[in-house]
Amino acid sequence: MRPSRCDLLRWQFDLAWALFDHHLQKLAPEDFRWEPAPLCWTIRATTGGTWVPDWADVEPDPVPIPTIGWVSWHIGWWWSVTIDHAQGRSPRERTEITWPGDGAVAIGWLRDLRAEWLAVLDHLTDADLDATAPFPWPEGSGYTVAHMLAWVNSELMKNAAEIGQLRLLRAASSA
Repeated sequence: MRPSRCDLLRWQFDLAWALFDHHLQKLAPEDFRWEPAPLCWTIRATTGGTWVPDWADVEPDPVPIPTIGWVSWHIGWWWSVTIDHAQGRSPRERTEITWPGDGAVAIGWLRDLRAEWLAVLDHLTDADLDATAPFPWPEGSGYTVAHMLAWVNSELMKNAAEIGQLRLLRAASSA
């Protein structure tokens, strides 16, 4: 039997998540703020006790290497905003999405976002996939909800690879 488009996109998401979760299970608290190079982006505590990412509205050249903490915030940011759009809520601004401040809590946050995303996926039908995507493209782009789901899968896979590579580099550098 041929899988539906929803089933195929869900399968792809589950694959990306399994590869990501492999690295999440192996992360140590000190991995999150390890700086792999002198020029890097990380998350920083504010005087108010929240954690915010380094950011530039125009990507610098050279591009700073992100820390695992920064990449985990980045996932939380794009995924939270995507879920807001998918559920018809007003999307939060980037500055409203802060890092939890602790690696274990960040992992829990990402797993909670996965559960929220699965709830979105569980309510979709193949007919829903043809609707105009509310995010991440500008209105009138012609991209569909199917494109949005494929983008989430691709973005998650990319970020999983980044975190995995940083984790492996840190382990190798301390050996």
